[in-house]
Amino acid sequence: MKVLIVDDEVIIRTGLSTVINWEDSGFTVLEPAASAEEALLRIPTERPEIIFTDIQMTGKSGLEMAHEVKKEYPDTEMIIISGYDEFAYAQQALREGVSDYLLKTSRPDEIIGAALRAKERLEQRRYEGEQGRANETVVNRSFLRKMITSSSHPNEPTITELWNRYPNLRVIKGKQLLQAWIISTQIEELGDTGKAEALYGTLGEMLTELLPCEWLPWNESLLLLVRVDAENNGWDAVEWAVQKAGQVLNCQIFAACGRSIESAHQLREAVDTAVQANSYAWLLSHEMIVRYEELGERKGLRVVCTLEEEVTLSSLLRAGSTDGLQVEIRNIIERIKQDGQATPSSVQAYLNSLLIAGHRWLERAASSIGYSNLLTNGEEVDKVELAKRPEQTLMHHFESMMKQYGLMVSGISPVQRAVAYIHDHLDQSLSLSQVAKHVHMNPNYFSEVFKRETGQNYIEFVTQAKMRKAMSLLSETPAKISEVANQIGYEDIKHFNRLFKKFTGQTPSEYRGKS
Repeated sequence: MKVLIVDDEVIIRTGLSTVINWEDSGFTVLEPAASAEEALLRIPTERPEIIFTDIQMTGKSGLEMAHEVKKEYPDTEMIIISGYDEFAYAQQALREGVSDYLLKTSRPDEIIGAALRAKERLEQRRYEGEQGRANETVVNRSFLRKMITSSSHPNEPTITELWNRYPNLRVIKGKQLLQAWIISTQIEELGDTGKAEALYGTLGEMLTELLPCEWLPWNESLLLLVRVDAENNGWDAVEWAVQKAGQVLNCQIFAACGRSIESAHQLREAVDTAVQANSYAWLLSHEMIVRYEELGERKGLRVVCTLEEEVTLSSLLRAGSTDGLQVEIRNIIERIKQDGQATPSSVQAYLNSLLIAGHRWLERAASSIGYSNLLTNGEEVDKVELAKRPEQTLMHHFESMMKQYGLMVSGISPVQRAVAYIHDHLDQSLSLSQVAKHVHMNPNYFSEVFKRETGQNYIEFVTQAKMRKAMSLLSETPAKISEVANQIGYEDIKHFNRLFKKFTGQTPSEYRGKS
């Protein structure tokens, strides 16, 4: 806390500044001033919090100086240290806002004591001011949040109150616009929610100094309301401020702007469109600024994985290849991000279709070996996590499926392992010898055991398994009949049609038409 000593007697001002140990009590003594005029010139720049001054000096008196200082800087603590012990002086000093009156004969501990009392008063006023401002901020933000989240448009009294509470958001129609921005960063970089809140608070205050704006904490991010010039929509100014804040805070920021509005009646629309733009945070993570108007042309990517993707996924899950699965997921994620038509909803649907395909594979594997224990459906997919961290979420669920499959096939008989192998390779023309080799058995012995345990010979079993898969593909997918045939290992469509009709009594086309 800075102290300024003002006295026209060099012995007094030098003695007060050097004899007393100010630093031990937490004070910094500025270069003493030789007159009230000198002090008044220096105060705007040096901003002392406590001023010790004589009364009678050449030029302006200490009381005249006190009057001017309290007028411009009312929080400054003024302490008279005079050679005159007169009641009239003390009375006038009190009228000019002087908080203490000492004599030059006072001991050093009395002078320090007066300074400490002044310091305590200053700190108390600052605390009360901060508390008052904090309370006012809480009330204002509560009002703003309620207004934004209300299902009805604000009426005129509410808008008037908004301008009174936030005058820097008031817009001049035709010249200015209001914008809502959702600003976020990678929360995992911050370590915990407390650090995230602190960072967003610092970010909000920093942006308030750079822009005519107000901010609110908003669902693990920051909602910024900004007044901008209508001529250029103000994007350049906001982008500059966001970039500057990101550089100062040393963090990567993603800012999503909603539709610009002319009236506070449309505030809910501005916020809703900003939230929609912010839903692209993962998809467009390589960008810093995203604008709602630029996203409307996207049509979305396909929402169902292809048969080829399902086969690839099934092979990786069956093999238990965590590394291979991770590479495949990263390839999928990268492909999605490069698709200029991708939207958050279509990405969610597509990623969910991959998880569904994984569960279907697991159910087929269980059915093929007659697994009697009930399969768990696993954890429910957290849609928020899938949107924010798709790679980690997919890996978590697929690894759970791998674990279930491992438990399911452990301890099963060679024939059951053979059955599972057959179902996983229905797209190939597997010979009995190949399957016997897979389960480490003599082909003749395997054929005998296989028929004893399944009730069918090898060819009958494989053919029926292929036909059942064909039925499933025809009823559940839009794949062409030729594609279905290829998926179960038949290149000759006529041969496939004959086998299918023999098994079902219908041609593939008839079966699909009745499904």
